[in-house]
Order: sequence, then structure tokens, then C-alpha cells
Amino acid sequence: MQLTLMQQTLQLAFRIAFVWAGGLLLAVAVRALLPDQLGFRLTAKAGMYFLPFNRIGFWTCIWAAVTVTVLVVVRAMLGDLANPAVR
Repeated sequence: MQLTLMQQTLQLAFRIAFVWAGGLLLAVAVRALLPDQLGFRLTAKAGMYFLPFNRIGFWTCIWAAVTVTVLVVVRAMLGDLANPAVR
């Protein structure tokens, strides 16, 4: 059964919403579970910079949600270009 344009748009919106909800929940869980004292120490000319693992995990989950969102939207756009709606 062929989905209408509105059904495809709603399906895409729900997929993106689920990816963001999952990414945010995972990011919050990572931030809560990893201790603040563990991480990388980066040395630079200005001094030493400490980057905790929980912050790395948080931003990795957010970046994954952004990446999946972009991929889903690009896939939908390519599908729309390949199968244009008859007007």
C-alpha cells in the first residue's frame, strides 16, 4: 500500500522524535552514571584542560541524534526527488 505524502511526513516526524528522545535519554543516563573525576587531560601551551568522560558521552549521544536526523531527512528528500508526486 502506497503512503500518502501526509502519512510519509508524519512517519518521518515520529522517527525523528523517537531518535531525539532516545538520544537525550541516553545522553542524560551517560552523564548521570559516569563520574566527574574520570576523563582526559589535554596539555596545551596555556595550561592543562580536563575533559570528563561524562561530557564526552553526553555530546556523543547528542551528535548521534543530529546525525540520524540529517540522514533521515536527506533520505526522505532523495526519495521525494526520485518519486515526485503527480500534480
